[in-house]
Amino acid sequence: MTVLGGGSWGTTVAHLCAHNTSTTLWARDRATVESITGRRMNDRYLPGFPLHPELRATTDLEAAMRGADIVVVAVPTEAVRTTAVAIAGLFAEPGTPVVSLAKGFEEETNLRMTEVLGQELPGRPLGVLTGPNLAKEILAGLPAAAVLAMTQFAAAAALQPVFTTPTFRVFTHHDVIGCELGGAIKNVYAIAAGSVEGRRLGDNARAAIITRGVAELIELGTALGGEPLTLAGLAGLGDLMATCISPQSRNFQVGHQLGEGRTLAEVLAGMDQVAEGVKAVRAVRELARRHRVSMPIAQHVYAVCHEGRSPEWAHDSLLRGRVGHEAGPRAAGHRLTG
Repeated sequence: MTVLGGGSWGTTVAHLCAHNTSTTLWARDRATVESITGRRMNDRYLPGFPLHPELRATTDLEAAMRGADIVVVAVPTEAVRTTAVAIAGLFAEPGTPVVSLAKGFEEETNLRMTEVLGQELPGRPLGVLTGPNLAKEILAGLPAAAVLAMTQFAAAAALQPVFTTPTFRVFTHHDVIGCELGGAIKNVYAIAAGSVEGRRLGDNARAAIITRGVAELIELGTALGGEPLTLAGLAGLGDLMATCISPQSRNFQVGHQLGEGRTLAEVLAGMDQVAEGVKAVRAVRELARRHRVSMPIAQHVYAVCHEGRSPEWAHDSLLRGRVGHEAGPRAAGHRLTG
């Protein structure tokens, strides 16, 4: 199999799969490839964590794709389409499955990653591996779980053993839309939770942000075709919990530093990996408008990230918002109001 992308999560998944099958990781950065090949570590993103001794790495895309029976796309959302275009003519077989690890939306189109892949790689089984998965914990051998959802469910069952290890439990899933939306939308609420932590507003406030964030995520996710139980599972609630409480989460760190008073430009300038929530909130806001779903927390994250508002304003504004029915519109026939 081949994993395309040498960031922290792509490297981690390649390491896991190398326990079960011959695995090649492709990365643009030559230094990353050299550190994996020579030192069995990704010194740039995962220093100090040894990788599987049989994991191969290369900067040669054609060589990486040669003979690949599974392709995992682990590049940032902004590079998914160009990567798909680049590999379209390099597959060994017409039915080779493609699994996305990216959590977000394509800018301008607001498409999910499997939708982007489907446009550029038509006719192939497509899917997503997602869940509450913090790379460093998994590389340290701590237990974790994820879901693998494929457009062809038989493909999910066939691929499940490839991704599963004694400490990384992978469940199959049929709801690609819901699984993908959970991973994409939750990053917005990680920024919100981080800002609450950065301002030291307490665990009660953070718990409120998380639970109201779940309500917003489920409301928009179901409007877009996902299933409520999916969004309440590992791909939705589970992933949201991990990213909203862990300092390892890049999106949480963005929010935390915003809450401490830094500007978004300052925060992003100090990061060497992408915080997808900053971009995803644009799509979430537009999709919520299109589907007439009220998402006050997401709206306020957008205002802080893209309209120059302060976290103080956002928190105070949310507290002044009208209090609606807590169960949400599906249960009570009301729109979410805050």
